[in-house]
Order: sequence, then structure tokens, then C-alpha cells
Amino acid sequence: MTELSDQLAEILARPAGRIGHLSLNRPKAIHALTLPMVRAMIAALLAWRDDPAVDAVLIDHAEGRGFCAGGDIAFLRNSALTDEGVSGRRFFYEEYQLNHLILTFPKPVIAVMDGITMGGGVGIAGPAQIRIATEATRLAMPETGIGLFPDVGGGWYLSRLAGRLGQYLALTGARLDGADCLWAGLATHYLPAAALPEAKAALAADPAAASAILHQFSVVPPEAKIAAHAVTIDRLFASDRYEDILAALAQDGGEWAAATLATLGSKSPQTCKVALRQLRESLHCEDFAANMAMEYRIGARVLVRPDFAEGVRAVIVDKDHAPRWNPPTPEAVTEDLLDAIFAPLPADEEWKPL
Repeated sequence: MTELSDQLAEILARPAGRIGHLSLNRPKAIHALTLPMVRAMIAALLAWRDDPAVDAVLIDHAEGRGFCAGGDIAFLRNSALTDEGVSGRRFFYEEYQLNHLILTFPKPVIAVMDGITMGGGVGIAGPAQIRIATEATRLAMPETGIGLFPDVGGGWYLSRLAGRLGQYLALTGARLDGADCLWAGLATHYLPAAALPEAKAALAADPAAASAILHQFSVVPPEAKIAAHAVTIDRLFASDRYEDILAALAQDGGEWAAATLATLGSKSPQTCKVALRQLRESLHCEDFAANMAMEYRIGARVLVRPDFAEGVRAVIVDKDHAPRWNPPTPEAVTEDLLDAIFAPLPADEEWKPL
């Protein structure tokens, strides 16, 4: 196929043996996704979809300490403040098309979640058929801390985890290491980071033998730390009502519950309530496309709500970590507000897959 990497240096797209190899290449930003990066990935995948020389696709990062830190938050905040969210919605629209394209791709997609894998990084790794974690993996959906919600398919993946782990991850933004990811089902394989170059070369040479190759390079991970809290999470996060979860944590009296309650105290009450409803409603979506249409509706509204610009200011811009949320309390986030955030968009504005 034609070399695509010339389109954008921040995405390296090239054939390697029998695979199409996509590498995120924006290391100074931990490969945070921009709209041109999204478009370059879509172009490569569409070119490879019907290419008989490509049997599978591998997505990784070219260098640096993480796979992908998420979307370009500064760009999204600027959109909310300067163009009423128009360019931000365009980013969400096409990013979600990329997420859906990966999930529905007719050839195996292999994602290497080595290092930081957050937000938009989960969006491009989560839909992959094969998801490789390492000892360096740090996976999280931390959006409630900046007034966003776990989008890019987060509603789909998190709602389908065992017990109430998904609700816990969505609300707290807790980080999982590679062993945790394998235990939870967010990763399919656990490889030492040092084995990745050899494993990638073997996969490129014979992607049809991926199962055997990954079995050969896999190792037994350490014990998953999150497993020790699974029963407690199921108990304390049992309700879909945010106030009930806060009350359960407050009443528990344990050290873990107290620390978790303090963590939630820093999150946007609005988007915590949005996340709980998102995960509940995702279970009723007929397919991934329906989930993404729901998440686009939420994103279009939340992007221009006060909490997003304020959350990014507090965490990324001023770094005072003292956001002034609006509404300021869970009780002030009304059902009417949530209904408005989840309401259908005008027919010509609804999200659609490629």
C-alpha cells in the first residue's frame, strides 16, 4: 500500500510484514490525540481494510512513557471557550468514528497498552480484539476530575465489567496496572515490556499465529491489587444513585472507604451523575454504535457546560486543583439537567458511524 506516514508525522502508518502498523508519535504530549491524528488513523485503517497484503493491524506508540494520555484537552477547552464547542464536537464525532471503526474492523486489531493508557487511549485500545498490557501499563478513565465523563466507548466497556468495578473506575478515575487490567478483562494478554519488540516482529511475520505467539511471550502477572477490593467495591458502589454511593462510603468507616470518599470529593458532581446514568443506559444499547451515539449526545452538551472548562483550568492550566463545580453538589444536579444532557440531538446532528 502507499506509505501513509507522510500525511502526518504524529501518526506513523506503514506496512510491516503481514500487518499494518500504526504508531502514535506525539511523545511530548504522551501521544494525546488531535483531530489530524484521528483522521490519519482512519485513513490508514480504511486503506488496509480491503488490502490483501494486510492480515491484521497493530497499534502502539513510537516512543516515550505512555501509549496515549487521552484527547487534546487544551484544544477541547479552547473550543468550549471560543467557538461554542463547534470544533470540539467535530473532534468527538470523528474520534468516535475511529473507535467504532476499530471495533468493527474485519481484521484482527492488536493494541499494545504499554505505559499510560487513559481516556482517548482507552478509546483506541478498548475496541481492539487483542489488548496487550505490560508491567508499565497504567490505565484509567479520569474524566470526572476535569468535568468530562468516561466517553470513547467507556460506557460500553465499563458497564460490562464484573460487579461494580466499572462504576468505581468511572467515578474515581482509579488507575489500574497491567495485572489489574488482565484480571478485570480490560487486557487479553500480559507481556513483559522487554519482550514487546520480539513479539511485534513475530506478529508482523505471521499474524495468523497471533494466539500462539502471544502465548509464547506471555508471563504470569503479579497478583492484581484491585482484586482485594472487589467485594468492597461491589457493596459500596451498588447503587446507581450517586448520593447513595457517597453515603455508603461515609458510613463504612474503613480506611479504603474514607480515601475513596475523599477522592470523589474532588470530582465534578455533574459528571459523576452523568457517568452512572451513562453506564446504566449503555447496557440497554443494542450495539456499540448506539452507545457511541448516546455518548456523542452527552459530549456535545457536557463540553460547553461550566464544569469542563473549569475542571481543565484547575487541573491542567492553573494546576491549583481547586475546581469550583457548577452545580456545586450532587443534590444540585437535577434529573431535569441530566435529561437535557442525554436528550436526542436534532436529526442532522446525531452521530453516525463511517
